[in-house]
Amino acid sequence: MHLGETLAKWLNEHQISVAQSDWLFISSMLALMVVTAWLSLRITRLFLQQRLTGLIFSNKPHWNETLHQCRFFRRIAHIIPATFLHLGAPYALEAEHIALLITLKLSLIYLIVAAARAIFAIFNSVQAIYANSRYASRVPIDGFIQVAKLLFLVIAILLIVSQLLNKSPTLLLSGVGALTAIIILVFRDTILGFVSGINIVANRTVTNGDWIEMPKYNADGTVMAVGLTTVKVRNWDKTISTIPTYALMNESIKNWRGMQESGGRRIKRAIHIDIQSIDFCSDEQLSRLSEITLLSDYLKAFKAELQKSDQKIAPDKALHVNKFTNIGVYQKYVENYLKQHPQVNQDMTLIVRQLPPAPTGLPIEIYCFSQDKDWVNYEGIQSDIFDHCIAILPEFKLKPFQLQSAVVNSE
Repeated sequence: MHLGETLAKWLNEHQISVAQSDWLFISSMLALMVVTAWLSLRITRLFLQQRLTGLIFSNKPHWNETLHQCRFFRRIAHIIPATFLHLGAPYALEAEHIALLITLKLSLIYLIVAAARAIFAIFNSVQAIYANSRYASRVPIDGFIQVAKLLFLVIAILLIVSQLLNKSPTLLLSGVGALTAIIILVFRDTILGFVSGINIVANRTVTNGDWIEMPKYNADGTVMAVGLTTVKVRNWDKTISTIPTYALMNESIKNWRGMQESGGRRIKRAIHIDIQSIDFCSDEQLSRLSEITLLSDYLKAFKAELQKSDQKIAPDKALHVNKFTNIGVYQKYVENYLKQHPQVNQDMTLIVRQLPPAPTGLPIEIYCFSQDKDWVNYEGIQSDIFDHCIAILPEFKLKPFQLQSAVVNSE
């Protein structure tokens, strides 16, 4: 016998009025359905977490753990009670009754929401597992995951609205075309970010872990995530900068990945020499400098070459033409020092050059690459090099340029 007919017969036997019996019948059925749905939810969760997960993911425990952390099993368990409510309502409630229509619509909306949340949990699990893979730093997929979520969210909203309005989803979808301009305006950053994300992934413009600089957005640090609409950068002062994704394609950006993937990190700094200390080297000074291992071969070979060239010049015209200067010898010393330095990459550019004289003296620029690219170690290597190059200046009777601060009499 139909469950409703059985309950109605029991109410008639106990002489309950029609209005009271109708209200009591509907309330009883709804309460019974809700309790049964809740019990089915608890049983389903227990079964999914203890039985089904061990059967399906026995060989892939990391998937099981990730899905559990993303609450996939808790979310997908709601599909069972939603299905039960939708399929069981016609058997528990009278046909064409308002309570049945409302229960069917609410249960279907419940089913749509549960399925959408379960799909989102799958996307979150894929994103979490991919983030720990070796390909994550090269090809970030955060933007594509967000696009997929947005697509399923739009579909879920259309299905829910179609149920509330009792209209076909295809009819609602056709009406969206008239709102295209508004949709483009509202989702402008999302659309631009999606297109930019495709270009970024295809061209490897920016990937997770890259060190980038964008002064306009006060960004100078490591890329944390390349999202659909924004890129998060953890600056060196531990602050977080947020950059629009499309800005990476339309504006200037400095990416240090090339340095990180190369054989060294560039050292480019100058020592300013006091021009008044630059002079020709005396014989006594040359004799003393020849005892330095880094200069002995150079001075010996250069002296022999100068003697040959001096023979071609008249004695009265040979004054100071081919004499050594302390700045030239110092420059050669620094070059030889860098060539034997164990932390300088000898396979990359190595130059010690003079820059144009300036009010701050004559700059002697050191241009080379350290083998260690780590920031802390790099700064230590650079400091050691310049400490030595500055400390050795008195051996060449050279002085570094330094502005003398005015002494103000306090009286």
